[in-house]
Amino acid sequence: LIMVNELLVRAGRSDLSVLITGETGVGKELAAESIHASSQRSGQRFVAVNCATLTDKLAESELFGHVKGAFSGAVSDHPGLLRAANGGTLFMDEVGELSPALQAKLLRALESREVRPVGSEESFEVDVRFVFATNRPVKTDPNFRQDLYFRISQMEIEIPPLRERLEDIPILLKHFFELAGQKGVRIEPEAMKALVDYSWPGNIRELRNVAERAMLLSNERIVRLTDLPESIWDFRGESPKTLAELEAEGIRRALRFCGGEKKAAARLLGISRTALYEKLKRMENPGGE
Repeated sequence: LIMVNELLVRAGRSDLSVLITGETGVGKELAAESIHASSQRSGQRFVAVNCATLTDKLAESELFGHVKGAFSGAVSDHPGLLRAANGGTLFMDEVGELSPALQAKLLRALESREVRPVGSEESFEVDVRFVFATNRPVKTDPNFRQDLYFRISQMEIEIPPLRERLEDIPILLKHFFELAGQKGVRIEPEAMKALVDYSWPGNIRELRNVAERAMLLSNERIVRLTDLPESIWDFRGESPKTLAELEAEGIRRALRFCGGEKKAAARLLGISRTALYEKLKRMENPGGE
C-alpha cells in the first residue's frame, strides 16, 4: 500500500480535484495544505472554507462573489472565494453540507472554470485547484449530487484516524511545536509512551491541543508525563488497581472514545445501556447502595 504522505505528494504533482475523507479531527486541512505545498501552485494562495458554516442566504455570495447593490447590504463588489483563490488552491471542507442549489452552481463552476457573481451579467474565468473534504460518505448520500461527487473525487484520499497511525505522533508533535516557534522540544520517554498508549478519540485536533497545553506547562523545553492532561496519564499509575478500578477505567475510556454518548459506549463495551447506567452510578457513589 502507498503511504498517505506519498499519496498527498502525488496529488500535489497533478491538478486533479481531490476529495479527502476521514473522521472529524484527523487532519484533513493539514493534508490539503500538504497537497498545495507539493504543487506548482505553492507560491500562490491557499484559501480554506468550511461549507458547514455557510448559510444558504450568504453562501453563493461567499463562494462566487456579488456586485454592489445585488441585495440589501451589498454596499460594494465582493470577488468571492473562488476568485480570491485564482492561481492557487481552494480547500472546501465539509463539502457534503452544501445545499442542492449550491451543489449545482459549484458543479457548473468546476466544469466551465467560470464564476458569475450574484447580481452580475458577467462571468469571470478562474484557474483554481480544488481540494475537498468530508467526514461522511457523500458517495452514498441521496442529498448529494452523484455527478458532483464524481467531479470532485478525481482522486480520493482517506486519512486514517490517529489511533491507526500512532507512529506519526512524534512527527506531528514536532510539527506542532515548530508551528508555535518551539524548536528542539524533548519529550520524556514515559510521556511519549503515554501519548502512544492513548486512543485519541479526538484525533489530530486533540493531539494539537495536548501539544499546546504541554508547551505552556513544560520547563526547559522538556515535556514530562505530568505536563499531559490527566485523561492521558491517569491510567499509568504504578500502584496496582482493583477490578473495580480497571472496569471504571475501561468505561471512562469508552465514553471518551464515543464522545460521551452512553448508547455507543455501551455497545462498544458489549453491555446494555441499563448495565452501563448502573455501573456509572456505582462509580459516582462507590460507597453507596
